[in-house]
Amino acid sequence: MNALIVDDSKPARTILARVLAGLDFHCCEAANGQEALDLLPRIERPDLVTINLHMPVMDGIELIGRLRRDPSWRALRLMMVSGEQDQTRIAAALAAGADQFVAKPFTADAIARALAGIGVGRRPAAAAPIRVLVVDDSAVIRSVLATTLAGDAGITVAGTAADGRQALERIAADAPDIVLLDVEMPVMDGITALRELRRLRPRLPVVMFSSLTERGAKAAIDALVSGANDYVAKPKGGAPDEVAARIRAELVPKIRQLVPRGSAGAADGSVPAGAAPAAPPIRRPPREAVAAVVVAVSTGGPNALAGFLPGFVATAGVPVLVVQHMPPMFTAHLAERLARICGIDVREATDGELLRPGRVLLAPGGRHMKVNRTDTGVAVVLSDEPPENACRPAADPLFRSAATVWGGGTLGVVLTGMGRDGLEGSRSIVAAGGAVIVQDEFTSTIWGMPGHVARAGLADAVLPLSQLGAEVALRLKRRGG
Repeated sequence: MNALIVDDSKPARTILARVLAGLDFHCCEAANGQEALDLLPRIERPDLVTINLHMPVMDGIELIGRLRRDPSWRALRLMMVSGEQDQTRIAAALAAGADQFVAKPFTADAIARALAGIGVGRRPAAAAPIRVLVVDDSAVIRSVLATTLAGDAGITVAGTAADGRQALERIAADAPDIVLLDVEMPVMDGITALRELRRLRPRLPVVMFSSLTERGAKAAIDALVSGANDYVAKPKGGAPDEVAARIRAELVPKIRQLVPRGSAGAADGSVPAGAAPAAPPIRRPPREAVAAVVVAVSTGGPNALAGFLPGFVATAGVPVLVVQHMPPMFTAHLAERLARICGIDVREATDGELLRPGRVLLAPGGRHMKVNRTDTGVAVVLSDEPPENACRPAADPLFRSAATVWGGGTLGVVLTGMGRDGLEGSRSIVAAGGAVIVQDEFTSTIWGMPGHVARAGLADAVLPLSQLGAEVALRLKRRGG
């Protein structure tokens, strides 16, 4: 297949050419619209033309219009790839005839999904099995994990290791797609190994395999804040069949989400590979001052919160409420760790407590958190109601109650996470006149929760993690959502 990349940025053309080459495209390049028109008759007819919006000589909208008016080129597949966030300009490009829009910075998966959406590209080959490295000092645990995972047709055990030092050696030798890492091990513990691994292989997914004890929970939080992607509690006792069933139910879905193959994962609420692209962000004019910030986060959350919250909480001046999908014991340790990082009061919420400006409250593991206006102020309501989106705590109950209490003064933030929790709550916030911003795909561990909000057209902005805290601070400073 052939592609013509039209962009005035040479680095952008180079990056996109690499991505398309990996999808079996032969690429030609042009630096502006006029150069593209001059080049088209001299090259093999492209199956795809990617077009930047802002370019000298002839911009993207003019190029799209000319191609659509020319009988020789009007049938070309045109995909706009641009950092433009102005809804009016994006709408003008689509109205001029662009088949698709992909926002910069993009990922290879985002480009592949966009191509699938317009019927361009090869049919994906059968997915290779996911290669897993199992690291645990217990031979019994290594054996149970290896045997259970090997029974899944889409997973293969690339190797095992008994400590962190062995793990680093095996990673170089076995080239795993994902690492299952115990916390407490001799020679080199899991957290030390994780920090070294993040230095050497920052994008390699790591799932911590930790005991569900007070000590194990604290160590798991340290690991998650240090860059682990997720955690799974080690099964305690039980018959071998029961242990294997828990591993299949709790660990295998996380492995599949962190190492996607084809369209796997759509059934549990993650964004499938063939899904429609995200709707362009729609900046709504501020209506009310921001009265509270509510946050939804799941897989990859502790590390994301450690990067996000310090950007605004010290001067927030409004309550900040966070739902992180976690079991009991874990959230208390996460709050303690975030308090040290942020230098302010971060704690688990308690039932009935009144909200205070500038305090950060986390929903306790295993309980929903909502808010309710009383005669003395806005208070926390904790409940043991059934899970929503297979989660308790879930973000949707908090978001719905926030929209009821603060209306247009609600600012929702949806960070990295598996599934679709926060989607319906975001609808409530937007319907009440509030705003929702989400983390972008490239910086998310899993673009499930933020991806569903973005695709529903509910996101006011889609930003990298490094910019989200500053964006919240800016909205609080100008006293509008």
